[in-house]
Amino acid sequence: MEGSPVRKTLKTLIPLAAATVPLALLPAAAHADSGTSYQTTLNALNGSGGSGMATVTVQGHRATVNLSYTGLATTFGGNPYPHVQHIHVGANGTCPTMSDDKNGDGIVDTVEGQPDYGMVATTLSTKGPTSAKAATDITVAPAGGSASYHRSFRLNAATMDALQSGTAVIVVHGLDPATLSKKAQNEKSNLVPSLPLAATAPALCGALSSMPTGGVATGTGSTGGIEDLGMFAVGGGLLAGGGALFATRRRATSKAG
Repeated sequence: MEGSPVRKTLKTLIPLAAATVPLALLPAAAHADSGTSYQTTLNALNGSGGSGMATVTVQGHRATVNLSYTGLATTFGGNPYPHVQHIHVGANGTCPTMSDDKNGDGIVDTVEGQPDYGMVATTLSTKGPTSAKAATDITVAPAGGSASYHRSFRLNAATMDALQSGTAVIVVHGLDPATLSKKAQNEKSNLVPSLPLAATAPALCGALSSMPTGGVATGTGSTGGIEDLGMFAVGGGLLAGGGALFATRRRATSKAG
C-alpha cells in the first residue's frame, strides 16, 4: 500500500488542495495591521456621580481616541463646565482611592492622585496641541455634564510606552463645588491657583488595558472559526481530487476487464 498509486496520488493532492484555499478564508493576521486597541471604564472619583468609557486605538504613531461620559458637573460660572481630560503616565497605572486624601479635606486632588496615575503625558483636547502643555487649557476641553469625544492625533513616545506597559490612565477633571466639604470649597487648585480646587480635581478615572482579540489557534475571538473554514476548503479540494481519482480508477478497471 505504501507505494500504491492511490497513496502517491493523495500525497500530490494534499499540497495542491491547500494551495487553492481562497485568500478571504485565511486568518485576519495575514492582512493589514488593524492596530492595537486599549479600553477602560471611567469610574467616579470624589463623589462626582459620573461615569464613562474610553478606547484608544493605536496604528503606527497615531492614536484615535473615543471617550464619552455623563453625570458630571454641568455649569461653571454660568457657562458649560469645562472638563479637562488627559492620559496620565509614569506611575502605578491605577486610580486613587479616598485613602489618598492626605490633607483630610474629603477630596483626592490631582497631586494627591499622582502616585497612582502619574503625570499628564497627553491632553485629550478638542483642538490644537495634545501635549502636557495644554493640560489646564479649559478653552479646548469638552464642556457640559455629558460629552462624546473623538479625535485622532500623533501619539508621543511616553504615552505609547505607558499603553504598552499597562500603566496609562485616563483622568477627567472637574467637580461640582456644591458637593465639596466647606474646607475643600475654600481651597485653590494646586495646578492653577487662580481656579478653585473643584475646577481641576479628578472626577473620573480609568486604567487603560489592551482589548482582548482572541486567538486563531483556540477558535476564540473575532477570528474564531476561520481556520475551520480553511480546512473545509482544503477538504473540498481533497474531495474533488478524490472524485477525479475514483473516476480514473473506474476507467482503469473497465479497461482491465
